Amino acid sequence: MDNIDSFREFISTPRKVVITTHYNPDADAIGSSLALYHYLRKKNHEVTVVTPSDYPDFLDWMRGEKQIVAYSPQTKNLCEELFESAEIIFCLDFSSYNRLQDIEGFFRKSQAKICVIDHHLEPNIRWDFSLWRPEASSTAELIFDFISLLGDKSLIDEVIGECIYAGIVTDTSSFKHPTTSKKVHLIVAELMDIGINTNKVQKLIYDTNTENKLRFTGYMLANKLKVLPEYKFAYFTISQEEQKRFQTQTGDTEGLVNYALSIKGIVMAATLIEKENEIRLSFRSIGDFAVNKLAKAHFEGGGHKNAAGGRSSLSLEATEKKLLELIPLYQEQMHKVEIPTY
Repeated sequence: MDNIDSFREFISTPRKVVITTHYNPDADAIGSSLALYHYLRKKNHEVTVVTPSDYPDFLDWMRGEKQIVAYSPQTKNLCEELFESAEIIFCLDFSSYNRLQDIEGFFRKSQAKICVIDHHLEPNIRWDFSLWRPEASSTAELIFDFISLLGDKSLIDEVIGECIYAGIVTDTSSFKHPTTSKKVHLIVAELMDIGINTNKVQKLIYDTNTENKLRFTGYMLANKLKVLPEYKFAYFTISQEEQKRFQTQTGDTEGLVNYALSIKGIVMAATLIEKENEIRLSFRSIGDFAVNKLAKAHFEGGGHKNAAGGRSSLSLEATEKKLLELIPLYQEQMHKVEIPTY
Protein backbone atom coordinates (compact mmCIF):
# COMPACT_ATOMS: atom_id res chain seq x y z
CA MET A 1 0.00 0.00 0.00
CA ASP A 2 1.29 3.47 -0.92
CA ASN A 3 2.15 5.72 2.03
CA ILE A 4 1.02 3.14 4.58
CA ASP A 5 2.79 4.80 7.52
CA SER A 6 1.20 8.14 6.73
CA PHE A 7 -2.15 6.42 6.31
CA ARG A 8 -1.85 4.65 9.68
CA GLU A 9 -1.15 7.97 11.37
CA PHE A 10 -4.07 9.72 9.66
CA ILE A 11 -6.59 6.97 10.38
CA SER A 12 -5.43 6.43 13.98
CA THR A 13 -8.04 8.91 15.24
CA PRO A 14 -11.78 8.79 14.46
CA ARG A 15 -12.59 10.40 11.11
CA LYS A 16 -15.64 11.29 9.03
CA VAL A 17 -15.48 8.75 6.21
CA VAL A 18 -17.27 8.43 2.88
CA ILE A 19 -16.94 5.20 0.92
CA THR A 20 -17.97 5.43 -2.72
CA THR A 21 -17.90 3.23 -5.79
CA HIS A 22 -18.90 3.22 -9.44
CA TYR A 23 -22.24 3.86 -11.16
CA ASN A 24 -24.47 0.77 -11.34
CA PRO A 25 -22.50 -0.97 -8.58
CA ASP A 26 -22.20 -4.74 -8.74
CA ALA A 27 -21.61 -7.30 -6.01
CA ASP A 28 -17.89 -6.55 -5.82
CA ALA A 29 -18.54 -2.82 -5.46
CA ILE A 30 -21.26 -3.22 -2.82
CA GLY A 31 -19.56 -6.12 -1.04
CA SER A 32 -16.25 -4.25 -0.83
CA SER A 33 -17.94 -1.07 0.33
CA LEU A 34 -19.92 -2.76 3.09
CA ALA A 35 -16.98 -4.89 4.23
CA LEU A 36 -14.91 -1.71 4.62
CA TYR A 37 -17.89 0.07 6.21
CA HIS A 38 -18.19 -2.55 8.96
CA TYR A 39 -14.43 -2.65 9.54
CA LEU A 40 -14.06 1.13 9.87
CA ARG A 41 -17.05 1.32 12.22
CA LYS A 42 -15.29 -1.19 14.45
CA LYS A 43 -12.39 1.30 14.53
CA ASN A 44 -14.79 4.04 15.73
CA HIS A 45 -14.97 6.06 12.53
CA GLU A 46 -18.16 7.79 11.34
CA VAL A 47 -18.82 6.02 8.03
CA THR A 48 -21.31 6.41 5.18
CA VAL A 49 -21.43 4.49 1.90
CA VAL A 50 -22.56 6.68 -1.02
CA THR A 51 -23.28 5.12 -4.41
CA PRO A 52 -23.82 7.06 -7.68
CA SER A 53 -26.98 5.02 -8.44
CA ASP A 54 -29.11 2.19 -7.16
CA TYR A 55 -28.00 -1.43 -7.39
CA PRO A 56 -29.56 -4.89 -7.90
CA ASP A 57 -32.14 -6.10 -5.40
CA PHE A 58 -30.30 -9.41 -5.02
CA LEU A 59 -27.67 -7.55 -2.97
CA ASP A 60 -30.10 -6.28 -0.33
CA TRP A 61 -29.30 -9.17 2.02
CA MET A 62 -25.89 -7.73 2.93
CA ARG A 63 -25.90 -6.34 6.43
CA GLY A 64 -25.51 -2.56 6.40
CA GLU A 65 -27.19 -2.27 2.99
CA LYS A 66 -30.07 -0.23 4.42
CA GLN A 67 -27.59 2.47 5.48
CA ILE A 68 -26.27 3.03 1.94
CA VAL A 69 -27.11 6.44 0.48
CA ALA A 70 -27.80 5.94 -3.25
CA TYR A 71 -27.72 9.14 -5.27
CA SER A 72 -31.06 10.38 -6.62
CA PRO A 73 -32.72 13.78 -6.97
CA GLN A 74 -34.13 13.20 -3.47
CA THR A 75 -30.72 12.47 -1.90
CA LYS A 76 -28.69 15.02 -3.90
CA ASN A 77 -28.28 17.52 -1.04
CA LEU A 78 -27.40 14.80 1.47
CA CYS A 79 -24.76 13.35 -0.87
CA GLU A 80 -23.23 16.79 -1.37
CA GLU A 81 -23.14 17.40 2.40
CA LEU A 82 -21.49 14.03 3.05
CA PHE A 83 -18.70 14.67 0.54
CA GLU A 84 -18.21 18.22 1.81
CA SER A 85 -17.83 17.13 5.44
CA ALA A 86 -15.72 14.01 4.77
CA GLU A 87 -12.17 13.90 6.06
CA ILE A 88 -11.28 10.88 3.94
CA ILE A 89 -13.00 9.33 0.92
CA PHE A 90 -12.39 5.71 -0.05
CA CYS A 91 -12.81 5.04 -3.78
CA LEU A 92 -13.52 1.37 -4.35
CA ASP A 93 -13.67 -0.64 -7.57
CA PHE A 94 -13.24 2.17 -10.10
CA SER A 95 -10.29 3.97 -11.63
CA SER A 96 -11.81 6.89 -13.51
CA TYR A 97 -13.71 9.99 -12.36
CA ASN A 98 -16.44 9.54 -14.95
CA ARG A 99 -17.59 6.31 -13.29
CA LEU A 100 -19.05 8.52 -10.53
CA GLN A 101 -21.56 10.15 -12.90
CA ASP A 102 -23.72 12.69 -11.01
CA ILE A 103 -21.63 12.69 -7.83
CA GLU A 104 -18.34 13.41 -9.63
CA GLY A 105 -18.70 17.14 -8.93
CA PHE A 106 -19.16 16.57 -5.18
CA PHE A 107 -16.09 14.33 -5.17
CA ARG A 108 -13.88 16.78 -7.05
CA LYS A 109 -14.85 19.69 -4.74
CA SER A 110 -14.12 17.75 -1.57
CA GLN A 111 -11.06 18.69 0.50
CA ALA A 112 -10.88 15.18 1.96
CA LYS A 113 -7.93 12.82 1.73
CA ILE A 114 -8.43 10.21 -1.02
CA CYS A 115 -7.71 6.49 -0.66
CA VAL A 116 -8.14 4.34 -3.78
CA ILE A 117 -8.57 0.58 -3.43
CA ASP A 118 -8.98 -0.94 -6.88
CA HIS A 119 -7.88 -3.53 -9.45
CA HIS A 120 -8.78 -1.79 -12.73
CA LEU A 121 -6.16 -0.79 -15.27
CA GLU A 122 -4.85 2.72 -15.90
CA PRO A 123 -6.22 4.63 -12.89
CA ASN A 124 -6.47 8.41 -13.35
CA ILE A 125 -7.82 9.46 -9.96
CA ARG A 126 -5.74 11.70 -7.72
CA TRP A 127 -5.02 9.95 -4.46
CA ASP A 128 -3.19 10.40 -1.19
CA PHE A 129 -3.15 6.69 -0.37
CA SER A 130 -3.76 3.66 -2.55
CA LEU A 131 -3.88 -0.11 -2.69
CA TRP A 132 -3.94 -0.68 -6.45
CA ARG A 133 -3.24 -4.15 -7.82
CA PRO A 134 -4.55 -4.91 -11.32
CA GLU A 135 -3.63 -8.56 -10.90
CA ALA A 136 -6.13 -8.95 -8.04
CA SER A 137 -9.28 -10.95 -8.67
CA SER A 138 -11.55 -8.32 -7.19
CA THR A 139 -11.66 -5.24 -5.02
CA ALA A 140 -13.05 -7.48 -2.29
CA GLU A 141 -9.76 -9.42 -2.31
CA LEU A 142 -7.97 -6.09 -1.79
CA ILE A 143 -10.25 -5.18 1.13
CA PHE A 144 -9.15 -8.43 2.78
CA ASP A 145 -5.52 -7.43 2.09
CA PHE A 146 -6.13 -3.88 3.32
CA ILE A 147 -7.50 -5.02 6.68
CA SER A 148 -4.67 -7.56 6.98
CA LEU A 149 -1.99 -4.95 6.18
CA LEU A 150 -3.29 -2.82 9.03
CA GLY A 151 -2.89 -5.77 11.40
CA ASP A 152 -6.61 -6.18 11.96
CA LYS A 153 -7.38 -9.52 10.29
CA SER A 154 -8.86 -10.67 13.61
CA LEU A 155 -11.61 -8.06 13.14
CA ILE A 156 -12.90 -9.83 10.01
CA ASP A 157 -16.06 -11.49 11.29
CA GLU A 158 -18.93 -13.29 9.56
CA VAL A 159 -20.59 -10.02 8.49
CA ILE A 160 -17.43 -8.63 6.87
CA GLY A 161 -16.51 -12.06 5.51
CA GLU A 162 -19.83 -12.51 3.70
CA CYS A 163 -19.39 -9.16 1.95
CA ILE A 164 -15.83 -10.02 0.91
CA TYR A 165 -16.89 -13.46 -0.35
CA ALA A 166 -19.74 -11.96 -2.39
CA GLY A 167 -17.29 -9.66 -4.17
CA ILE A 168 -14.76 -12.42 -4.84
CA VAL A 169 -17.25 -15.02 -6.08
CA THR A 170 -18.94 -12.64 -8.51
CA ASP A 171 -15.86 -10.91 -9.92
CA THR A 172 -14.21 -14.29 -10.55
CA SER A 173 -17.50 -15.59 -12.03
CA SER A 174 -17.52 -18.36 -9.44
CA PHE A 175 -13.74 -18.84 -9.63
CA LYS A 176 -13.60 -19.26 -13.44
CA HIS A 177 -11.54 -16.21 -14.44
CA PRO A 178 -7.74 -16.37 -14.84
CA THR A 179 -7.35 -13.98 -11.89
CA THR A 180 -8.51 -16.80 -9.58
CA SER A 181 -5.15 -17.43 -7.96
CA LYS A 182 -4.11 -19.80 -5.20
CA LYS A 183 -4.26 -16.79 -2.91
CA VAL A 184 -7.96 -16.27 -3.72
CA HIS A 185 -8.79 -19.82 -2.66
CA LEU A 186 -6.75 -19.41 0.53
CA ILE A 187 -8.65 -16.21 1.39
CA VAL A 188 -11.96 -18.03 0.88
CA ALA A 189 -10.70 -20.88 3.07
CA GLU A 190 -9.93 -18.37 5.83
CA LEU A 191 -13.40 -16.86 5.45
CA MET A 192 -14.94 -20.32 5.77
CA ASP A 193 -12.90 -20.86 8.94
CA ILE A 194 -14.47 -17.67 10.32
CA GLY A 195 -17.87 -19.25 9.71
CA ILE A 196 -19.31 -17.76 6.54
CA ASN A 197 -21.80 -19.96 4.72
CA THR A 198 -20.65 -19.90 1.10
CA ASN A 199 -23.68 -21.90 -0.08
CA LYS A 200 -26.01 -19.30 1.43
CA VAL A 201 -24.19 -16.39 -0.22
CA GLN A 202 -24.13 -18.11 -3.63
CA LYS A 203 -27.85 -18.84 -3.42
CA LEU A 204 -28.69 -15.27 -2.41
CA ILE A 205 -26.74 -13.92 -5.36
CA TYR A 206 -27.45 -16.42 -8.12
CA ASP A 207 -30.75 -18.06 -7.19
CA THR A 208 -32.89 -15.04 -6.35
CA ASN A 209 -34.55 -14.25 -9.67
CA THR A 210 -37.84 -12.56 -10.45
CA GLU A 211 -40.23 -14.12 -12.94
CA ASN A 212 -39.81 -11.05 -15.17
CA LYS A 213 -36.03 -11.47 -15.23
CA LEU A 214 -36.27 -15.10 -16.31
CA ARG A 215 -38.82 -14.32 -19.01
CA PHE A 216 -36.66 -11.42 -20.21
CA THR A 217 -33.59 -13.67 -20.36
CA GLY A 218 -35.53 -16.31 -22.30
CA TYR A 219 -36.79 -13.72 -24.76
CA MET A 220 -33.30 -12.31 -25.32
CA LEU A 221 -31.76 -15.74 -25.91
CA ALA A 222 -34.53 -16.83 -28.26
CA ASN A 223 -34.95 -13.60 -30.22
CA LYS A 224 -32.05 -11.19 -29.80
CA LEU A 225 -28.83 -13.21 -29.72
CA LYS A 226 -26.75 -12.49 -32.82
CA VAL A 227 -23.76 -14.68 -33.62
CA LEU A 228 -21.07 -13.84 -36.17
CA PRO A 229 -18.91 -17.00 -36.26
CA GLU A 230 -16.61 -15.62 -38.96
CA TYR A 231 -15.51 -12.98 -36.45
CA LYS A 232 -15.83 -15.18 -33.33
CA PHE A 233 -18.22 -12.55 -32.00
CA ALA A 234 -21.72 -12.66 -30.48
CA TYR A 235 -23.88 -9.89 -29.07
CA PHE A 236 -27.26 -8.61 -27.90
CA THR A 237 -29.02 -5.29 -28.42
CA ILE A 238 -31.57 -4.29 -25.78
CA SER A 239 -34.02 -1.46 -26.45
CA GLN A 240 -35.80 0.69 -23.90
CA GLU A 241 -39.11 -0.74 -25.15
CA GLU A 242 -37.93 -4.28 -24.34
CA GLN A 243 -36.79 -3.23 -20.89
CA LYS A 244 -40.21 -1.64 -20.22
CA ARG A 245 -42.07 -4.66 -21.61
CA PHE A 246 -40.35 -7.02 -19.16
CA GLN A 247 -40.17 -4.45 -16.33
CA THR A 248 -36.45 -5.03 -15.95
CA GLN A 249 -34.73 -3.88 -12.79
CA THR A 250 -31.16 -2.82 -12.12
CA GLY A 251 -28.92 -5.85 -12.67
CA ASP A 252 -31.31 -7.84 -14.87
CA THR A 253 -29.19 -7.36 -18.00
CA GLU A 254 -25.81 -8.13 -16.41
CA GLY A 255 -25.50 -11.85 -17.12
CA LEU A 256 -26.52 -11.79 -20.78
CA VAL A 257 -23.06 -11.03 -22.13
CA ASN A 258 -21.72 -14.17 -20.45
CA TYR A 259 -24.29 -16.34 -22.27
CA ALA A 260 -23.00 -14.96 -25.56
CA LEU A 261 -19.36 -15.54 -24.56
CA SER A 262 -20.15 -19.14 -23.54
CA ILE A 263 -20.90 -20.14 -27.14
CA LYS A 264 -18.29 -22.54 -28.49
CA GLY A 265 -15.78 -20.72 -30.67
CA ILE A 266 -16.68 -17.21 -29.48
CA VAL A 267 -13.79 -14.96 -28.41
CA MET A 268 -15.65 -11.69 -27.78
CA ALA A 269 -19.20 -10.87 -26.71
CA ALA A 270 -21.10 -7.64 -26.11
CA THR A 271 -24.39 -6.19 -24.98
CA LEU A 272 -25.69 -2.84 -26.19
CA ILE A 273 -28.28 -1.42 -23.80
CA GLU A 274 -30.40 1.59 -24.69
CA LYS A 275 -30.70 4.11 -21.85
CA GLU A 276 -32.50 7.46 -21.77
CA ASN A 277 -29.59 9.56 -23.02
CA GLU A 278 -26.97 7.07 -24.19
CA ILE A 279 -26.15 3.49 -25.12
CA ARG A 280 -24.25 1.44 -22.54
CA LEU A 281 -21.95 -1.26 -23.86
CA SER A 282 -20.57 -4.23 -21.97
CA PHE A 283 -17.75 -6.32 -23.43
CA ARG A 284 -16.31 -9.71 -22.48
CA SER A 285 -13.52 -11.74 -24.05
CA ILE A 286 -11.30 -14.73 -23.52
CA GLY A 287 -7.56 -15.17 -23.77
CA ASP A 288 -5.36 -12.34 -24.95
CA PHE A 289 -8.00 -10.30 -26.75
CA ALA A 290 -8.16 -7.05 -24.76
CA VAL A 291 -11.68 -5.59 -24.83
CA ASN A 292 -10.62 -2.72 -22.55
CA LYS A 293 -8.49 -1.36 -25.41
CA LEU A 294 -11.40 -1.61 -27.85
CA ALA A 295 -13.75 0.09 -25.38
CA LYS A 296 -11.25 2.89 -24.70
CA ALA A 297 -10.45 3.49 -28.36
CA HIS A 298 -14.03 3.63 -29.64
CA PHE A 299 -16.57 3.94 -26.82
CA GLU A 300 -15.15 6.24 -24.10
CA GLY A 301 -14.68 3.21 -21.89
CA GLY A 302 -12.19 0.87 -20.30
CA GLY A 303 -11.89 -1.75 -17.62
CA HIS A 304 -10.13 -5.11 -17.46
CA LYS A 305 -8.50 -6.95 -20.34
CA ASN A 306 -11.36 -9.46 -20.53
CA ALA A 307 -14.21 -7.38 -19.08
CA ALA A 308 -14.85 -3.77 -20.00
CA GLY A 309 -17.58 -1.22 -20.60
CA GLY A 310 -18.25 1.81 -22.71
CA ARG A 311 -20.87 4.28 -23.85
CA SER A 312 -22.18 5.86 -27.03
CA SER A 313 -24.20 9.01 -27.68
CA LEU A 314 -25.49 7.56 -30.95
CA SER A 315 -28.81 5.76 -31.29
CA LEU A 316 -29.01 2.03 -30.57
CA GLU A 317 -29.11 1.24 -34.28
CA ALA A 318 -26.23 3.59 -35.09
CA THR A 319 -24.14 2.19 -32.22
CA GLU A 320 -24.74 -1.35 -33.45
CA LYS A 321 -23.72 -0.29 -36.96
CA LYS A 322 -20.55 1.36 -35.63
CA LEU A 323 -19.62 -1.76 -33.67
CA LEU A 324 -20.23 -4.06 -36.63
CA GLU A 325 -18.02 -1.85 -38.81
CA LEU A 326 -15.24 -2.08 -36.20
CA ILE A 327 -15.33 -5.84 -35.67
CA PRO A 328 -13.62 -6.74 -39.00
CA LEU A 329 -10.66 -4.60 -37.93
CA TYR A 330 -10.13 -6.99 -35.01
CA GLN A 331 -10.82 -10.22 -36.91
CA GLU A 332 -7.16 -11.20 -37.21
CA GLN A 333 -6.53 -10.63 -33.49
CA MET A 334 -9.57 -12.66 -32.48
CA HIS A 335 -8.62 -15.55 -34.75
CA LYS A 336 -5.19 -15.71 -33.10
CA VAL A 337 -6.71 -16.29 -29.66
CA GLU A 338 -6.28 -19.84 -28.45
CA ILE A 339 -9.61 -21.15 -27.21
CA PRO A 340 -9.08 -23.56 -24.30
CA THR A 341 -10.02 -27.21 -24.89
CA TYR A 342 -10.32 -29.43 -21.87
